[in-house]
Amino acid sequence: MTVPFQLGEPPALSRAVVDREESLRTDAERLRARWSSAKAIALDERGRTPVPLDEQRLAIRDAVTWGDEPPAAAVFLGQADDVDYWAVLDTEVVDGETVRMPGRFGAWVDTVVADGEMWVGLREYGDRLDAAGAGLLTTAVALRNWHRRARFCARCGTPTEREQFGWVSRCPTCEREEYPRTDPAVICLVHDDVGVNGEHVLLAQGAGWPKWARSVLAGFVEAGESLEACVIREIREEVGIIVRDVRYLGSQPWPFPRSIMLGFAARADRAALLQLADGEIEAAAWFSREEVRAAFARARVPHDPESNELRLPGNASIARVMLEAWAAAAP
Repeated sequence: MTVPFQLGEPPALSRAVVDREESLRTDAERLRARWSSAKAIALDERGRTPVPLDEQRLAIRDAVTWGDEPPAAAVFLGQADDVDYWAVLDTEVVDGETVRMPGRFGAWVDTVVADGEMWVGLREYGDRLDAAGAGLLTTAVALRNWHRRARFCARCGTPTEREQFGWVSRCPTCEREEYPRTDPAVICLVHDDVGVNGEHVLLAQGAGWPKWARSVLAGFVEAGESLEACVIREIREEVGIIVRDVRYLGSQPWPFPRSIMLGFAARADRAALLQLADGEIEAAAWFSREEVRAAFARARVPHDPESNELRLPGNASIARVMLEAWAAAAP
């Protein structure tokens, strides 16, 4: 009996093994006392972190590399196996050899290699890390991006100060406190209404994406709106069709800059006319399960910009996991 498809594995950036309980980061005395035995990762001014060459793990350093006490740029990430983990944000960009690696939709991304380490971004490299590394780096990037947008008090405009080792932004004038923001966004795999899981999936090209880059549809949740209502509205706005049978699949943090992606599946009539949102969607079409499987079967190498090969989202995205699950399912 055919059943509705589900995610086969957790999305790459949803993997986490570090305990981030609030009481750990509010005990300043405890954290300072344990700094000498703590570990830390670095994020440079471009949001990249070092990984050892030919290894799929973070280059985790002794925290005392940055001094005897947590520096102002340090944020506490959590604890695992009785070890505290931190990130030191916005370190200097290192000099080294510039190399290229496959990035979003297979496009080239420049990075730096120095002292046996490669400085990589979460979007390009997060799926290659182990669960601990993926969780640490995702949290560090999320905190960094939030702090870069929370420099001034929303009430009086005064420059804010960090507290609780990165988890609170406080105004010294009006004492307003703000906590790390996460903006909910839905992402939905729409398939046709043949059988249980359909025979075709609707994929679109966003504005500014590389040629033949395609993914499932997504959009931000508006004030006063349920997640299911957002799915229906966003797809109608972006491609002009009505979906039904909306069901939840899973979620993934996506700190670019500060989202949580909430994955759904829905059904639609493949014969319905597609009407693309001007300025948002450059192309949209239905693709068969065989076409999606063939795209996944290609080696993970940068695509020829002039080729007409279908390009799908990278492994760090929940969109990839959703499409893989659908492609593996029976109609």
